[in-house]
Amino acid sequence: MERGPGPDGARRALGCLLEAVLASRGEANAVFDILAVLQSEDSEEIREAVRACGRLFAALLERGELFVGRLPSEDSVLAGSQGATRKYKVWMRHRYHSCCNRLRELLAHSSFEVKELALSTLMRFVQLEGVHPLEKPKWDGCYLFPHQLFKAVVEGLLSLEDDCSLLLSQFREYLEHDDIRYHTMQAATDIVVRVANRYLEVPFTFWNNAFTLLSAVSLPRQECNTSSFYVKHASEHPGWVGRGPHGAEHRKAFQLMWLGFLKHELPLGLYKKVLVIMHDSILPHLAQPSLMIDFLTRAYDMGGAISLLALNGLFILIHQHNLEYPDFYRKLYGLLDPSIFHVKYRARFFHLADLFLSSSHLPAYLVAAFAKRLSRLALTAPPEALLMVLPFICNLLRRHPACRVLVHHPLGHELDSDPFDPEEGNPAESRALESSLWELQALQQHYHPEVSQAASVINQALSVSEISIAPLLELTAFEIFERNLKKKCQESVPLQFIPAQGLLGLQDDLCAQHFTLS
Repeated sequence: MERGPGPDGARRALGCLLEAVLASRGEANAVFDILAVLQSEDSEEIREAVRACGRLFAALLERGELFVGRLPSEDSVLAGSQGATRKYKVWMRHRYHSCCNRLRELLAHSSFEVKELALSTLMRFVQLEGVHPLEKPKWDGCYLFPHQLFKAVVEGLLSLEDDCSLLLSQFREYLEHDDIRYHTMQAATDIVVRVANRYLEVPFTFWNNAFTLLSAVSLPRQECNTSSFYVKHASEHPGWVGRGPHGAEHRKAFQLMWLGFLKHELPLGLYKKVLVIMHDSILPHLAQPSLMIDFLTRAYDMGGAISLLALNGLFILIHQHNLEYPDFYRKLYGLLDPSIFHVKYRARFFHLADLFLSSSHLPAYLVAAFAKRLSRLALTAPPEALLMVLPFICNLLRRHPACRVLVHHPLGHELDSDPFDPEEGNPAESRALESSLWELQALQQHYHPEVSQAASVINQALSVSEISIAPLLELTAFEIFERNLKKKCQESVPLQFIPAQGLLGLQDDLCAQHFTLS
């Protein structure tokens, strides 16, 4: 192929070749020259070749010039006695496959512009193959989707070497269509199984790409009568839409996709990412949410931030799907340690803990253990956490009057004789009801005036109505600092307890006796 220098020369040369191939079958060999440019090292030339291939094979698909049916080998057809038209269509279909394979390879190109163009071209071929199928329908009006081509596209997006997060964000727009979403779930399920079985240690890049794709699949919360199809049928009629996958099939495919992904040993970072979206983006769309019990309980048993994040999903299963978890409150109690006030998910944990401890049917020893444990941890907590924890403890006392004995215990235990065992992991054995909340009295001497004021609430009778902790859950030290800066002092603040008599100190000070300022 003779061409001028630069991308413009390549564009003109490819344009001439394209016109020649479409104008005459005798110029079909020029397809090799077009495909050869796809192997170029120049990204501009590759983009021009991708555009040319897109126009070429789109036109051939629309004209019906590609072989339809089970594709025979190229050599057997060309050596046989079939007609020239059949040989041409088989030959051209093999060139079409070569083009698609190269476009799939370009999904891993170093240039994002090349990857983006290759993806859009492949998805255009997927759409055209739906209108002009390359396989024979089993019956009239049969719904045909180009599974093989589309699965190759999804496989290219789930790369084992390259991070495809940016390209997957471009693919997200196609997931708005019902058919693309459904077949993406099926393809991703098969690819994850195949890769996990092939490699003893699956690369983190693959798991990260798989999670990015799976988390982009979002089912509508309510089934809608109208369907949005990306791949149209050539003989579409009003009843054809019903031949596509229904809402129940979508939920089943969604469930199989996530269960197949979560049954593998995932990196710790992905565990956190999955649990963050579990309650809102996964559980509501499963056909059987109870199938997530094993995953969530296993995550809850891992401890640390993983356990905190698993609380949301367990809360939904317990309250909406009758999950029985005998040691749930014991494990929740075990999550209370000094780090709970400093973790990223502190607000989520205390919001859920407030819900779990809201029932008036909980035994008094259990609520007392939580109140006492939190009070002990509050001694070393930062002010922003204390302003949330202190109302939290007072709300526990309001809900459970039997626990108010902790405020004014008749035995009045001192610090060195406190019967509470902070090392005991079982709240029933912690002896919290035998103790008192002397920690709250200690916090009344806190250096921060707002904390001192909040701790002083127990000195009066507690009000019947609870204090909402929702505005305090995400309170930060910066917000407290900014709020204090905006306060206006009504009077001047004294800086010394004993008023100074002069510049050099007190009246009887040694400096005042021997030095004067003139």
